[in-house]
Amino acid sequence: MVLKTELCRFSGAKRYPGKGIRFIHSDSQVFLFSNSKCKRYFHNRLKPSMLTWTAMYRKQHKKVIEICKQTILLSIFILRDAAQEAVKKRRRATKKPYSRSIVGATLEVIQKRRTEKPEVRDAAREAALHEIKERIKKTKDEKKAKKAEVITKTQKSQGKGNAKGAAPKGPKLGGGGGKR
Repeated sequence: MVLKTELCRFSGAKRYPGKGIRFIHSDSQVFLFSNSKCKRYFHNRLKPSMLTWTAMYRKQHKKVIEICKQTILLSIFILRDAAQEAVKKRRRATKKPYSRSIVGATLEVIQKRRTEKPEVRDAAREAALHEIKERIKKTKDEKKAKKAEVITKTQKSQGKGNAKGAAPKGPKLGGGGGKR
């Protein structure tokens, strides 16, 4: 005897006659669910492709392999292994490195730097670092000198202001500032 099975709309599981839940939408669309869990997830608009136990997830993530496909694949693998033993593997042609100029440096300059000895390269690097440090030190000294000039000018102007009889500093008198 053959039973007419239907598939659950959410999980994709087989649904036998007399089992599960039948939901009819207002537009007369019929939905079949294998159990209340599937119905609840469907109404909550969960995606079956996000749940690992559904058929859609298994299909999307290539978890399902039919028995016929498995036997065919096994026979193909066995034949392929035998063929590989009989035939030598082809070797891929190795890619030769290709040199080309970079922005700011021509090919000749690059080749020249590659061929020079590490000691010479290190010495040039040290000289460049020393030059940079000297430049930084010079700018710092200039800044200090400018700062000292500004301080002396401000001290002179303050000294002149006090000589003219400016009011001594202290709390302000009058005026009703403060919190209210």
